[in-house]
Amino acid sequence: MSIVQYRGFAGVRLEAEVGGTDDDPAVLLIHGAGQTRAVWAGVADALVQAGRRVISLDMRGHGGSEWPADGRYDVEALVEDLRAVLAQLGSRPMVVAATLGGWIAGAALARDAALLASGLVLIDLPLRVDAAAAAHVDERLHEAGLLAPGQAQWDARLRDAFDPGEMAARFADVAANIMLPTLYVRGAMSELVSPDDAAAFVGSLPDGELVEVEDLALVVTDDCNDALGAHLIDFLERRAPRGMPEYRAGSDARTFRDALGCFATGVTVVTAVCPDGTPVGLTANSFTSVSLDPPLLLVCVANSAGTGAVLCEAERFAVNVLQIGQQPASNRFAGRGEDRFATTPWEIGEFGTPVLHGSLSSFECAREAVHPGGDHFILVGRVLKAIFEPRRDPLLYFRGKYRKLHFA
Repeated sequence: MSIVQYRGFAGVRLEAEVGGTDDDPAVLLIHGAGQTRAVWAGVADALVQAGRRVISLDMRGHGGSEWPADGRYDVEALVEDLRAVLAQLGSRPMVVAATLGGWIAGAALARDAALLASGLVLIDLPLRVDAAAAAHVDERLHEAGLLAPGQAQWDARLRDAFDPGEMAARFADVAANIMLPTLYVRGAMSELVSPDDAAAFVGSLPDGELVEVEDLALVVTDDCNDALGAHLIDFLERRAPRGMPEYRAGSDARTFRDALGCFATGVTVVTAVCPDGTPVGLTANSFTSVSLDPPLLLVCVANSAGTGAVLCEAERFAVNVLQIGQQPASNRFAGRGEDRFATTPWEIGEFGTPVLHGSLSSFECAREAVHPGGDHFILVGRVLKAIFEPRRDPLLYFRGKYRKLHFA
């Protein structure tokens, strides 16, 4: 097992424990309120042994993840944390979530689920919250917080910020929108969820299954990991088998994207200047040479890109191929809401385009042609000038992650 860090909503640091190999299908485990990733220890081991790559996440304010100074534990922050983590993974995981984590996972996957996950497992998830259920949740949080000073594994402020009624109300309308294979796991003796409620909920899912663990009230406990692990592995083998994923016309776009991600690429920043003189740029890895005579290259830019209109109309643009030390610049030009050039060394090149200092190579181009390309447009440039630094190593991108070049 290794420890990895993710960037959550508003930059909150989230920590996870990862086991298994990178090539195994991924499973993301999300604990409940007042718990940490340690609750999954037995389940995680079983899944790794079954050939899965397991990511056990600590939610904000729990375990090794950051306890935000502003005490923000509202539903939106927790949901956006999870969506941020899913976006940072190299492939779509099966999401397995318990109690509070189940509410968060359901809300996070109620839109564009197929782009973020391959399936969903909900464990011990309360489907309605009456006074008795709310008292039960509060009691569990209180018991979990009874630790000596300095030993707490979760932020006690969560207890005040956590509103089970709000969570359940938000979750009530999302079932029909979860377009994923979904397994609902209920302890057969559960006081939080009745058999009728569980059956009705599963019936409202587009692709749902129900399983009950006999003789148990709650199934995410130390004494029932074997039973839970068996149900999870059965569901995974049936609904997310370890065989090669397959895309066919009409399948979900993320599978196609994952297949394309098997082609390792370099990383570029495409730059131009607005009519008012403001520099613009974005990160792109759909870049290739086209012709040596005449010297042509192309880059594909999403139609939805904020700077797309400027790049499409610009008479001149530059393609800056990044080297391994420019990963921060790649992230900066891929993000939103900041001045991308403020902390990036650059200059106006000989032909009036922004050239990033220290790049592996930079190509200043005149616009040769623009072609439609589905949800992207294809920008073809005639190279006017190229500079390069042969002693640097390239920044590589493969299966959704930055990579380093390893020489044989």
